[in-house]
Amino acid sequence: MEEKFKQEPSSIIKVVLFGPESTGKTTLARELAIHYNTVWVPEYARDYLQEKWDKEKKPCEPKDLLPIAEGQMKLENSLTKNAKEVLICDTDLLETKVYSEAYYLGYCDPVLETYALRNTYDIYFLTYIDIPWEKDDLRDKPNDRERMFIYFKDTLEKYNRNFIILKGDKKTRLTTAKNYINQLLRK
Repeated sequence: MEEKFKQEPSSIIKVVLFGPESTGKTTLARELAIHYNTVWVPEYARDYLQEKWDKEKKPCEPKDLLPIAEGQMKLENSLTKNAKEVLICDTDLLETKVYSEAYYLGYCDPVLETYALRNTYDIYFLTYIDIPWEKDDLRDKPNDRERMFIYFKDTLEKYNRNFIILKGDKKTRLTTAKNYINQLLRK
């Protein structure tokens, strides 16, 4: 069972957009993929939870986290095969772990936690909260953005992840991200 949460080995550079809701991760993931002529891995949870909301009018529950993690890794492993030098990930299992702990009183399923910590990426781009929050069916923490940003940052530090904080407008963020990815490509 647990194999489905495992990241398949690859020699490409893997980048993760990481941070609180409504901080520009998806927009930046798309732009980076276009710039590097590669693919990007969308956030599986968004489609999964939107479908749940549309059918049942229910938010995410703890029982949803393993199916979300499984779907995310299936997408990532599949799209890695189509990537050219760089894979841009709109999220990863560590982000799912952060949300699990933030929403469910510190709880994270042990399987999710294991693979969130085991799977590896070359760099995380932690998106700051200086972009206006946009409402949708799934977003629910407009007044909790600073606390969530700190939680995400503390998690990256706690697990010794290589990360850069992206601030500013779209153009500034894109330029900063490209500079760091270019450095990785030159190594």
